[in-house]
Amino acid sequence: MSVIRISSRYAKSLLDLAVERSEIDTVYQDMLMFKKMVSNRDLYLLLKSPIVNTTKKHSIFKSLFDGKISATTKAFLDIIVTKKREMYLPEITDEFIRQYKTLKKISTVVLTTAYEMSAEQLKEIETKLLKTKITADSIEFITKINPDIIGGYIVQIGDNLYDASIKHKLTQLSKEFLDNEYIKAI
Repeated sequence: MSVIRISSRYAKSLLDLAVERSEIDTVYQDMLMFKKMVSNRDLYLLLKSPIVNTTKKHSIFKSLFDGKISATTKAFLDIIVTKKREMYLPEITDEFIRQYKTLKKISTVVLTTAYEMSAEQLKEIETKLLKTKITADSIEFITKINPDIIGGYIVQIGDNLYDASIKHKLTQLSKEFLDNEYIKAI
């Protein structure tokens, strides 16, 4: 079975359980915390290691998460480790977060600018994006600063990319000059 199918099924099961128990936001926060923790190389390698036995992984998980996550999330992690599916936990976590955002109608927008934007500018962009059919009911911004774009902004929503940067416009203008037959003749 593919990693995508495994992660999707386990994430859906956890999401359904969390909704049933009215703990969706708590489990979401647990999964965000787990995602941050998995960025630690040692924990990531532990999850992927076939050498470390299940008992040892259970004890490590207990020491790491006891009292820090909800009972639902803890029980889910125990089941995953018992079924020897812990190697898929990073993917399951990402899929759970994606499914949660779909359920809550949250669009993730990656906004790249040449300088840091003010709260008013972000609010203005959010208002314009919410009027379109590209986004869901609410928006979560991930802001990035890249001085190489000179000015303007780049907006990415899922697979859609809108590049309104000055660098992009200059590149387009340069291509137009290079493709112009009159200028080539000069």
